[in-house]
Amino acid sequence: MEAADDQQTRRRNQRGVKTASERAKVEDLFDYEGCKVGRGTNGSFGPKSSQEYALKQIEGTGISMSACREIALLRELKHPNVISLQRVFLSHTDRKVWLLFDYAEHDLWHIIKFHRSAKANKKQVNVPKNMVKSLLYQILDGIHYLHANWVLHRDLKPANILVMGEGPDRGRVKIADMGFARLFNSPLKPLADLDPVVVTFWYRAPELLLGARHYTKAIDIWAIGCIFAELLTSEPIFHCRQEDIKTSNPYHHDQLDRIFNVMGFPQEKDWEDIRKMPEHQQLMKDFKRSAYINCNLMKYMEKHKVKADSKAFQLLQKLLTMDPTKRITSEQAMRDPYFLEEPLPSVDVFDGMPIPYPKREFISDDDNEDKADTGASKVKQTAGGGNDQSSAHNQPPAKRVRVMAPTTTSSSSMVSGDYQLINALAELDGKEHVLHSFAVCLESMLHVANKEDIP
Repeated sequence: MEAADDQQTRRRNQRGVKTASERAKVEDLFDYEGCKVGRGTNGSFGPKSSQEYALKQIEGTGISMSACREIALLRELKHPNVISLQRVFLSHTDRKVWLLFDYAEHDLWHIIKFHRSAKANKKQVNVPKNMVKSLLYQILDGIHYLHANWVLHRDLKPANILVMGEGPDRGRVKIADMGFARLFNSPLKPLADLDPVVVTFWYRAPELLLGARHYTKAIDIWAIGCIFAELLTSEPIFHCRQEDIKTSNPYHHDQLDRIFNVMGFPQEKDWEDIRKMPEHQQLMKDFKRSAYINCNLMKYMEKHKVKADSKAFQLLQKLLTMDPTKRITSEQAMRDPYFLEEPLPSVDVFDGMPIPYPKREFISDDDNEDKADTGASKVKQTAGGGNDQSSAHNQPPAKRVRVMAPTTTSSSSMVSGDYQLINALAELDGKEHVLHSFAVCLESMLHVANKEDIP
């Protein structure tokens, strides 16, 4: 029996898995500062070192397949415009998972809200044009990296586009929240069979709303187009009511109506495969082309003082092309003339100017119940170590911490066996939560520190 125990210990040591007594305790690394943060499922926290990090708690009991996919992907992703996963804490006692990320002080949700509020007060309205260009270029750069490595993000929206505040990465975009991300090079099932409804409604491509089963990276491009339009106007371009947002049916009449009111009803010559969409029959039953004959993107954008002959509008048209096969790619968009005219995009989207935006807001427990699904506390390291119109703009909460020595989680190969295994399990099983034994296997795979001692 003792020999078997010794052999098990040797195997654990070889895998880098620590015993409970060897694992770092969170209270030795962090001091909690108080209130909750964020909108949705992220948060933030804080050291006696100069760098801040964000702590995201995976909600629910057990480890969801979404969390497994996010962790497996993030440990391999390494790009200046993709959020970096620094550490994972896994608790066996309460079956909770905590992810430690770089902390970004700002996001596009709050930046756009700032300008929309200024508009209401008749002050300077829109996001500065130079800043819009820099933001868009970095978003495209990060998404091009994901797409080049066969990853679909599938949940792009302003709340998931973070921007670094003061520090070495000042003004750099970080694409966050990979919970819906999927590899699309060789899925075992059509992606729509795995997740019938993806992407927040306002940023959802028309092919998704029409029930496409084999969608492509073009869905991310459409979402980027929506974000681009929102940056140009300070208003969500395809805003509509979302009473049935939790529906499992991809078809959404009101969202399609909003798109057609801006873009016009798609002509078959412009989208030849629209007849092949699973919901095409329902579309033709519910809508009449003649009702949208005077609607087009140019008219909508000119109301917001974006001229049709501008390079910005011309790129927006390419991003918001109805036919996904004709929609521009991220690589093509980065070479668009819009980015070649002065002023050129800058690494610091604030272009060295003072940052006028408030930090991602911290809210109390009571406010958190109204404004976000969950929250997190601020913490500091000790010596030991919406959009107002819709909850669809919620972003994940995070706890704010600073750690003495951040760990690295990068890997040399993007499409790894670890991720493919998790992806296969998710596709074959399809269940939301996995067994506790799988959590132990996950800990072994990730070489994570136990979160058992997190208060």
